[in-house]
Amino acid sequence: MPEICQTCGLPKELCVCEEIAREQQDIKIFTVKRRYGKMVTIIEGIDANDIDINDLARQLKTKCASGGTVKEGNIELQGDHKKKVMEALIGMGFNVGK
Repeated sequence: MPEICQTCGLPKELCVCEEIAREQQDIKIFTVKRRYGKMVTIIEGIDANDIDINDLARQLKTKCASGGTVKEGNIELQGDHKKKVMEALIGMGFNVGK
């Protein structure tokens, strides 16, 4: 007998909780100039309780071919990758604010 999701009541294979959580996120993408003139792209507004933020950061770093980290609930990527990140997040089903 398959495992049942505690939140939506569907079998784990059909669980839609993460997809619903992705649509409800209010994500903002912006760049900041750091030390020595380096640009950093910051993605904020992701609720770490609903979505695996470390896995998402890993996917975005691969997509942008850059380094990065997760700090204080925000994803920081090295370089200016606003356009690539926005396209990737929309492709994953997130609602990205302009």
